[in-house]
Amino acid sequence: MNARVEALGRRTFASLRFRNYRLYFISQIISFSGTWMQSIALSWLVLQLTGSGTALGTVLAMQFLPTLLLAPVGGVLADRFEKRKLIMGTQTAAGLLALALGVITLTGVVELWMVYGLAACFGTVTALDNPSRQTFVMEMVGPADVSNAVTLNSVVVNAARVIGPAIAGFVIAAFGVGECFVFNAVSYLAVVIAMFLIRSDQLHPSARSARAPRQVREGFRYAWSQPTLRTTIVMLVLIGTFTFEFSTTLPMLSEFTFGSGSTGLAIMTSLMGLGAVVGGLVVAAAGPPTAMRLVVVSAGFGLAVGAIAVMPTIGLVYAVMPFVGVASVSMIALSNATLQLHSDPKMRGRVMSLFSMALIGSTPIGGPLVGWLGDHASPRVALLVGAAGAFAAAAYGYTSLVRSESAPALSVDTLEPVG
Repeated sequence: MNARVEALGRRTFASLRFRNYRLYFISQIISFSGTWMQSIALSWLVLQLTGSGTALGTVLAMQFLPTLLLAPVGGVLADRFEKRKLIMGTQTAAGLLALALGVITLTGVVELWMVYGLAACFGTVTALDNPSRQTFVMEMVGPADVSNAVTLNSVVVNAARVIGPAIAGFVIAAFGVGECFVFNAVSYLAVVIAMFLIRSDQLHPSARSARAPRQVREGFRYAWSQPTLRTTIVMLVLIGTFTFEFSTTLPMLSEFTFGSGSTGLAIMTSLMGLGAVVGGLVVAAAGPPTAMRLVVVSAGFGLAVGAIAVMPTIGLVYAVMPFVGVASVSMIALSNATLQLHSDPKMRGRVMSLFSMALIGSTPIGGPLVGWLGDHASPRVALLVGAAGAFAAAAYGYTSLVRSESAPALSVDTLEPVG
């Protein structure tokens, strides 16, 4: 029994045997804790300034619209330049923006238009940062361990979702939202320091693309020509637009449906993160992704979100939130690994920019829509629309990949696409 437990532990945490990835892993825990603190504080700040779900959806759209527009540019940069230096630059810029948001909030001069402007700046940095960070994981661990590393990275994000909101709820209640922004600014230093300490001779650098015209268009054309890439991205567009709008739906559900305030929001987000940590560890030990697992997880995501929408009490919502976390992290990890393992190394940055566009860049469309539904119907209706989006993604994935048997299980022996 002990031998089995040890073997399971080795499979689950296999990527941590790489020194570079350990440094990155630790820095991400600190950085994402600050990010989740800021996410909670930003949502609460907008509700304090406006009391409007539509305004909340709009500020989130301002934050994510640049990803929709600029992520392909970030993908080209990731394919052409050294990813470590790109990450250092983007993380420094994000820290300065968080500091600016903290200063204007603490000094009491903050207005909604300022929040919109800084949110758009954050989105621009994120659009340029995400493709490099996503593909840098492959360079730290190599193709054989990328699925495990991607999943552990998702575990980090969601462990921070437990830590960050818990701290944010306390800080907001005791002091206010401004301190959360300042802490987030400081947390970006962890990633910058980790990038300095990473040893270049222990990396597995991907072949870089040479400068050439129409590289953004080439990335779109390549992704659309590969059935597995195309289907995975379409599934993510549906889920990203309608289901992953928790930054809009959960604050509205807590404030307007149950009257639980910032405490209820922090508890819901933390429980979701706790479930995501557990789910991520299971996925990390499960091996390479398959099309059927992706479809099943998408359908399970729809069931969990739909259950939240119909729960009559906040206590029952709390009980379901861990299952939402399990499904969300599984969807992110499986789709991320699928896209990276099926991508040509010279195109991987641009493919992962489409991952960012589908999952994050869809928020400018979904955020205002979900916020409008929450205002004019109810937060429950907004969540039911999210559940429908996940079911639609599952149906499309089953029809396009599983039923046609065009996407067998991945293995490290079939990492490169044909053609």
